[in-house]
Amino acid sequence: MAFEDYDQYEQGEQVRKWIKENGIAVVVGVLLALALIFGWRQWQAHKANHEVQASSQFAVIQNAVQADNKQAMAAALGDLQKNYADTAYAALGSAAVAEYDVGKNDLKPAAQNLQWAVSHSKQAALKSLFTLRLARVLIAQDQAQQALQELGGIPSGGYAALSAELRGDALLKLGKSGEARDAYQQAMAKLDKDNDAPARHALQMKLDNLTQPAAAPTGAKAQ
Repeated sequence: MAFEDYDQYEQGEQVRKWIKENGIAVVVGVLLALALIFGWRQWQAHKANHEVQASSQFAVIQNAVQADNKQAMAAALGDLQKNYADTAYAALGSAAVAEYDVGKNDLKPAAQNLQWAVSHSKQAALKSLFTLRLARVLIAQDQAQQALQELGGIPSGGYAALSAELRGDALLKLGKSGEARDAYQQAMAKLDKDNDAPARHALQMKLDNLTQPAAAPTGAKAQ
């Protein structure tokens, strides 16, 4: 046997020996890798389908709001909150129904749905937006202290002007006019002079109302 032939024979023997010793592990590893790839693809498909179903229920809510169909709205929202709470559509659906309830002056369920939306929002911007809406509803329900607690959870810089304004509204409800004035002034400082003219005008009216002297009691004589 030539040296080259012996070398090839030796290498072949080593390969066969390695396969004999490690063959099962290799096969198991390959099968496991294939299973992981298949499982990942299945999970991705399930996740995509889950999102599509959630978006369909959210569309049902939107249509029900337009049609003033409370029953369809409640059914779709219940399904979203129960089966799709991990999607953004569930929080958006809750906020949409809350907005409908506010329009009907039905503030208690509006606050409940907004609280649910806040608790289940994973995106910081949406969470802050829903918190602002919740605070406004709580103030309308004379729950100013709870509104302040909710507003305290908004990250610094998130809707700064509106957050400060609502804080002023809540403080005013609590009879803390000095602190309310400070909050309104903070809100004013956050607004752009050119692009936020309507908001600045509304804030200025609130500040003007705080600086006006109290009306004289009925029947009081002028000095």
